[in-house]
Amino acid sequence: MSKILLLTRYSNLGASSRYRCYQYLPYLRNIDWEITISPLLNDEYVKSLYSGEHFSFVSIIKSYLMRIKQYMQQNQYDLLWIQQEVFPWVPYVLESILMKSSIPYVVDYDDATFHRYDRHSSLLVKYVLGQKIDQVMHRASLVIAGNKYIADRAQKARSKRIEIIPTVVDLNRYQRVDELPRTDIFTIGWIGSPSTVQYLKDIHSSLRAFCQNKRVKVAVIGADNLKMDGVPIECKPWSEETEVEEIQKFNVGIMPLKDTPWEHGKCGFKLIQYMACARAAIGTPVGVNEEIITHGVDGFYARTPEEWINSLTILMNNKALCQQMGKMGRKKVEDKYCIQKTAPVLAKLLTELFEKEK
Repeated sequence: MSKILLLTRYSNLGASSRYRCYQYLPYLRNIDWEITISPLLNDEYVKSLYSGEHFSFVSIIKSYLMRIKQYMQQNQYDLLWIQQEVFPWVPYVLESILMKSSIPYVVDYDDATFHRYDRHSSLLVKYVLGQKIDQVMHRASLVIAGNKYIADRAQKARSKRIEIIPTVVDLNRYQRVDELPRTDIFTIGWIGSPSTVQYLKDIHSSLRAFCQNKRVKVAVIGADNLKMDGVPIECKPWSEETEVEEIQKFNVGIMPLKDTPWEHGKCGFKLIQYMACARAAIGTPVGVNEEIITHGVDGFYARTPEEWINSLTILMNNKALCQQMGKMGRKKVEDKYCIQKTAPVLAKLLTELFEKEK
């Protein structure tokens, strides 16, 4: 039995760790991979992150010390599976000292983590950490990128092998429900975290103009107490147990974005969640959003205020089109953006890497 040490950034509460790593564990364990999980940041940290509360620096130091202890036992494993980096905000030279050269590792990215450093406002951070992720990618036996933008960066870093695996859903959790909500209120839905709610605020004027004199509401999952003048908002806390049910209450799901290098590294997961629930999607055509949505088929692109208003108006006034787009989006998820398609690919990559390095 092959043994993997999985070094995630967050516990299972962290969306990126849950969807990029944890949801694959049952499949991998079923084919005789023995996997030990070592999250850097625990549930309490994730809860504080999502709530906007302060997490003590002492607790973070303890988390780093615990990871060092686990990391020092890497000789017990055949392969390291790393989400993003082993020690965030630590220079690569220090991280590499603890790395055993004989242990191959695969590193996974669903965000442009490198821009956290190379586009930081501090010149010191840019100087010390600006090339860190490139160095991690270069030394990795395999880089798994969530989209082409990240893969292109790995290519520039001269990584040994690069594969693209999108962030996906489990169809066993996202049961197909084609019917739209039986209500005369048109529900525009958004799911995310407090750290990304700014994107929703960026289209405040468009939502306000659209909502005037209409039976409309904006359902927001994962960002409490959000208020936007002139926009009827219903906020609900995020829960893994209820997120699918709540998305199924949407008529349409939206994903506005800015157009900066950081957003080009995003994996468009909100769109995939909406489509998995057979809901039409509207998104800013930035980065992989432009690939996920086929404009006019399973959703619409919207960049300008006029495009946002027009797209929402079309879907509100044409229920049949809204429902048809949802069905097409669901088919796309079934064909490409589900763990049922990507889990065998990931397992094959890890198996090939292990056999190559033996």
